[in-house]
Amino acid sequence: MQDAGKPLSIAIEEQNQVGLRVSDKGEALFFRTNDGSELKRVALPIPPGTSVTSIGKDQPGSTLMVLGLSNGQAMVFKHIYVITYPDGKKTIAPAITYPFGEAPLSLDEQGRPLEHVSLNASDKALVLASSTGAQLHVLSVTQEENMMTGETTSEQARIELPQMTETVKAIFIDPRQQWLYVINGRAQADVFSLRDRSLNGRYKLLEDGNAEVTASTQLVGGVSLIIGTSKGGLSQWFMARDTDGEQRFQHIRDFQMGTAPIVQLSGEERRKGFVALDAAGKLGVFHSTAHRTLLIDQVADGPGVLGLSPRANQIIVEQGGKLLPMALDNPHPEVSWSALWSKVWYENYDEPKYVWQSTASSSDFEPKLSLAPLTFGTLKAAFYAMLLAAPLAIAAAVYTAYFMAPGMRRKVKPVIELMEAMPTVILGFFAGLFLAPYLEGHLPGIFSLLMLTPIGILVAGFTWSRLPESIRLRVPDGWESALLIPVVLLVGWASLGMSSHMENWFFGGDMRLWISNDLGITYDQRNALVVGLAMGFAVIPNIYSIAEDAVFSVPRGLTLGSLALGATPWQTLTRVVILTASPGIFSALMIGMGRAVGETMIVLMATGNTPIMDMNLFEGMRTLAANVAVEMPESEVGGSHYRVLFLAALVLLTFTFVMNTLAELIRQRLRKKYSSL
Repeated sequence: MQDAGKPLSIAIEEQNQVGLRVSDKGEALFFRTNDGSELKRVALPIPPGTSVTSIGKDQPGSTLMVLGLSNGQAMVFKHIYVITYPDGKKTIAPAITYPFGEAPLSLDEQGRPLEHVSLNASDKALVLASSTGAQLHVLSVTQEENMMTGETTSEQARIELPQMTETVKAIFIDPRQQWLYVINGRAQADVFSLRDRSLNGRYKLLEDGNAEVTASTQLVGGVSLIIGTSKGGLSQWFMARDTDGEQRFQHIRDFQMGTAPIVQLSGEERRKGFVALDAAGKLGVFHSTAHRTLLIDQVADGPGVLGLSPRANQIIVEQGGKLLPMALDNPHPEVSWSALWSKVWYENYDEPKYVWQSTASSSDFEPKLSLAPLTFGTLKAAFYAMLLAAPLAIAAAVYTAYFMAPGMRRKVKPVIELMEAMPTVILGFFAGLFLAPYLEGHLPGIFSLLMLTPIGILVAGFTWSRLPESIRLRVPDGWESALLIPVVLLVGWASLGMSSHMENWFFGGDMRLWISNDLGITYDQRNALVVGLAMGFAVIPNIYSIAEDAVFSVPRGLTLGSLALGATPWQTLTRVVILTASPGIFSALMIGMGRAVGETMIVLMATGNTPIMDMNLFEGMRTLAANVAVEMPESEVGGSHYRVLFLAALVLLTFTFVMNTLAELIRQRLRKKYSSL
């Protein structure tokens, strides 16, 4: 690379075979990355008698670059790589194009050298920003193509902004062309609104008065800025709303590389990672979302110019006129303990949150791989299902085994156990398509049914106990429960039949709106109440069958002995039978809990599948099992998302293993304690 001039920027193409070196002589030199040999040299068409004073790049992922010239003009160009296969051999042909024309664009009307320059191109406009001392120059260029003639016309408009008071160090443009970030002074950032053409605020970047900003860059997507300091520190900043609802430049997280000043930063093109080079020649590899310092290694004898490949698997450092190519193996930087289980402040969020959002349509997406909302959703679904299933199943098991007549028990128990054979996908289909909208339209009736049914049963039992013996003795012993069937049907008919009237009397005609507006509680049609009813129905047969066998297996001699000693049937039940059967009852509850935790289809079809952390009965959730079932077919084999899904399955397995182990320990203790009865 003789007579190549001082390097201003180094870039690498996708295949890691060709590199680009832009020098202060206004030359673009393409070279082979393996040995540094020259491939092609392009003299950029800068005006005669001018020199290059600065260079700027579009956000990571774009090959658009701009040169600031000594006459106040800027030249925009793009490096491209055309891949062909002549004679079956892959060939990469590098080239320079000028999407906005070869003629430089004038930024400083007084013709002063542009000390710093930046650009951002969207589908609608190109925005150029530069500085001369403490003065800013911002130019917007729009292009329109005539559909009839194919001719392209461009229009330029200057954006006047409040002037700076400190010397500019770096300029960055938000990809939405909403904000202009200007690093100036020792450690200050001025943020301007390009839409309002006003100053949003001046922000102090460092608390240490002895430190200053020495390097800065944008992460992929252009939302975040990474700031490097003279003391080896790194920090991430982006715009977020404060407590007053105003957009402010917020400090998000910090990294520490060493003690030497950071001289260059480069963001990855496809992930929220970045690399840093300090004045001592140390290279650092970091990931912002996971808040990980992945590597710090000595790669050079001093400061140099850094280039990072699009796939972030190769780095080239030019130092002392020599190219130092390095391979980088960094397959899964997005995964860390904090990213999986702690609150993370994601880009475009106003505060740290637990979020699961593994994919999006944009290439600059920030993966949100928190397992916390999925684990919470798993426990939430199991809690509401057990809240309904446990009391009903245990009470039914005790009554069937202890009080019910044998003839009736032989009919009831098989019917309940037959419910277990129903496919859960049928229950989920029923819950999502019928039960959810029905609950939404009959909320007062459903809540009345849940509250009045046990009250109606107790009233019916009390009334039956007060009837004359001549009436009560007409019903065979153990068949009294058959009398509750019309009671339950009557309570259900009355509750659901009065639902619309109660909604008009107490909730202004719409209980859902009353919940949302008056109570401020979000209502989702497919919510935890639907899951509780549907999954509770699925769990009841498991709990009932095991608990009923446990109660029925209590030796008959214990029951008869207790009754012979003068205990009432109720005293015998509570102090002898249930205690003796407690290990089996507890096992039934744990098996039911395990079934609820591992359930997939019901929660998938009846919850809305929203990974949120909210105990609200009227909000949905997403469980670990449902998440694995939904996203595993779409994940890239071997990718971070794929591995995190396996981790989610492992978390579910570990949870059920620990829960079953504890349940077995408790069961053995109960068995030992009450075996002497």
